[in-house]
Amino acid sequence: MNPEQRANALGTEAIPSLLIRMSIPSIIAMTVNAFYNLVDAIFIGYLGTSAIGAVSVAFPIFAMVGAFGLLFGIGTASYISRLLGAKDKIKADQTASVSIFISSLVSILFVFAGFFLLQPLLKNFGATASIMPYAQSYTRILLFGSFFTIINMNLNHIVRSEGNAKLSMTAMLVGAFANMILDPIFIFAFNWGIAGAAVATVVSQALTTFLLFRYFFRKNSYLHIRKKYFTWNGKIFLEIVKIGFPAFIRQFLASFTIALLNLAASNYGDAAVASIGITLRILSMGMFPLFGFAQGFQPVAGFNFGAKRFDRLLASVKLSYLWSSIFCVLFTVLCLLFSKQIISWFSVDPIVIEIGRKTIFAVTILFPFFGYQIITAVLFQAMGDGLPSAILSLARQGIFLIPAIIILPKYFQLNGVIFSQTIADFLTLFITLAFSIRIVKKLRKEVETTLVK
Repeated sequence: MNPEQRANALGTEAIPSLLIRMSIPSIIAMTVNAFYNLVDAIFIGYLGTSAIGAVSVAFPIFAMVGAFGLLFGIGTASYISRLLGAKDKIKADQTASVSIFISSLVSILFVFAGFFLLQPLLKNFGATASIMPYAQSYTRILLFGSFFTIINMNLNHIVRSEGNAKLSMTAMLVGAFANMILDPIFIFAFNWGIAGAAVATVVSQALTTFLLFRYFFRKNSYLHIRKKYFTWNGKIFLEIVKIGFPAFIRQFLASFTIALLNLAASNYGDAAVASIGITLRILSMGMFPLFGFAQGFQPVAGFNFGAKRFDRLLASVKLSYLWSSIFCVLFTVLCLLFSKQIISWFSVDPIVIEIGRKTIFAVTILFPFFGYQIITAVLFQAMGDGLPSAILSLARQGIFLIPAIIILPKYFQLNGVIFSQTIADFLTLFITLAFSIRIVKKLRKEVETTLVK
């Protein structure tokens, strides 16, 4: 299938096979990335509870890096998918180029800002006196790699927007496997400790970025990143931000709330901070495959919306709801059945294990509905309707979660910290239900109108 045929298949291929073809590479890539994050934590866990706590404390900073990557990646991919559906390839090429140019500038600014604010950020993110030295060593190095993280997240979304999910998978897999190989070498063989884990991550991210750039500049792609478009374009930037901003807010709030969780947990010792961090990495094994599926769903939905094929759009939504919900139920059952064994992979500290078991229960009990929430939010992104997506993001990670983290520990101590996400997920579910019912009804009406014509 040549590049043009691959892009056009978004509007012609049968929905089940199209969703499988588009999402499986992303699911594999995201799952492997989640897995190597787990492996990374396991290796660091051998350095002690304070070291694994440092990873937990540093995580919000790199969630912020991911927020900028999603801002440009999701916003650019949504706009490009709609442009390709409307047969405007020249504007799609320009959008890809402008996005890479602007995101490069933003990533450089982020690196400099991070270095100046590093110590106060880590302290406010829950670093205790024993955790701080590990956190500084780990975070300083990773900040250098934030440039590669933002750019390759953007490039990966652009590649998927033209229908080439396989290449995106390949680039992410190469980086993930490189990280898993380099981790034990740098941490133990070179005796670099926690800094070795950071170096392994930066090298792996740089490798992924190189592979993606090579694809575009060798002109193997359907879309083309052209140097003549490397400039500021306010109209394109606004189109990107309009859709990417809800994803940015969601990720930024995730960073902020993780920092609040760490800070609240730090009142109960390093073991509590470590348990929170371990549990979030375990949860990523369920969330990342869903994000991968959503990445495959987004260009399908965006292209068919742009082409006004509402019948295909509605079919893809229904099937995505079903498949994602089945996965979420299975993941929840596995976590609840084997929570003790899973936590034991990361730490032999009995306090960490006990807190971790309770936290796994708290964050997975409502996970069966998470796929439903993600598909609903991504559907609005794909259609270019950023406001509902922003509301859903604000609800789960801000409107409900932040007050829960602040209020519940005052009455329930550590249990209040642990179950704050459970409360936020429960309340967000009702908002998701209202939005999804409205949009599905609207799509059904569009399908009926099209059939009458």
